[in-house]
Amino acid sequence: MASKPTSPAFRRAFGVTLAARLMEPRRFLQVVAGPRQVGKTTMVRQVLDELALPSKFVSADEPTLRDRSWLTVQWDAARLLARAAPDRGAVLALDEVQKIPNWSETVKRLWDEDAAAGLPLRVVLLGSAPLPMERGLADSLAGRFEVLRLPHWSFAEMDAAFGFSLEQYLYFGGYPGAAPLAGNPARWRRYVLDSLVETTISRDVLLMARVDKPALLRRVFELGCRYSGQVLSYTKMLGQLQDAGNTTTLAHYLELLAGAGMLAGIPKFAGEVVRQRGSSPKLQVLNTALLTAFSGLTPLEAQADREFWGQLTESAVGAHLANAAATGTCELFYWRDRNREVDFVVRAGRMLVAIEVKSGRTPAALPGLAAFADAFRPQRTLLVGGDGIPVEEFLSRPVEHWLQP
Repeated sequence: MASKPTSPAFRRAFGVTLAARLMEPRRFLQVVAGPRQVGKTTMVRQVLDELALPSKFVSADEPTLRDRSWLTVQWDAARLLARAAPDRGAVLALDEVQKIPNWSETVKRLWDEDAAAGLPLRVVLLGSAPLPMERGLADSLAGRFEVLRLPHWSFAEMDAAFGFSLEQYLYFGGYPGAAPLAGNPARWRRYVLDSLVETTISRDVLLMARVDKPALLRRVFELGCRYSGQVLSYTKMLGQLQDAGNTTTLAHYLELLAGAGMLAGIPKFAGEVVRQRGSSPKLQVLNTALLTAFSGLTPLEAQADREFWGQLTESAVGAHLANAAATGTCELFYWRDRNREVDFVVRAGRMLVAIEVKSGRTPAALPGLAAFADAFRPQRTLLVGGDGIPVEEFLSRPVEHWLQP
């Protein structure tokens, strides 16, 4: 399961969108958001290098003190670049800006000053911690920004950058920084657990949001990885976790983990928003690397374990859909009625698609798809794997492809 080294020339398609926005007349703050290790900083640096605009890139994610006066100093330096090129303007990129206390009020003041002066200084904000970013944007910067959300890397991207096969992608997932370690699975696993999981939980979740029971949040995450692809009621989760907490706390912790790009609770499709919110969630890792890292299985052991490999396959399909939902492409649900179930229900506008995942070649009846079709009349039903669409083909195409009428 060795992989080729990444090509330094690889570009995510999101960079094209950002470059186009920065070449427009100054209109909005550009917010680049997403989990750790999805290439936000790399992409912005690539775009700045390619644009024919003066630019300044600074990060607040440093051990030395970063405060509002530091932010003002960096902004003033970028203003000099913009004044020196009045026809083209300049770009200021601020990485991990949410680490600065009261950052949004300062950004608002400086942005509005430039707007009043007609200064063509475009600004890009980057951040990994979703809650502080969202709070700051909503509280102080309403109407002044647009968001470009970067999800985890898809199979097509990991194949293009590292030559990953489907089996490699299912096991190692979509973390580009960890991909060069694929030849040493034990080392790869320690990197994922120590540098990605622990850093995300301790720095992006626990330090940036109120968490009364940090140990419980960690156990919720581990439980979600172990049971990815399964529907678990909050009451059953509390029993598994042996905690006397309440279901509201669990739901909140799932939301925090989803915001950090780690674990989501997919709601049940009911056709009614109120009933969806009260449903038991289907646990879903947003990157299959998290599932395999916590399993402790080697690549060979994982492939030999048919039940685990089936869970991994369904989780990869679910992550592909959930990451698209996180960028606003669609809404994602599951459906269950007594003993009939549909793995995933995708809604985009008036388009409704039901998806069932089969990891083996054994032909089987699909009563869930048939029952769902009778009840909700989806525009399309898809079988992924088995005798249906090959898993490799499904993961190779963007979710939008499967939502076309």
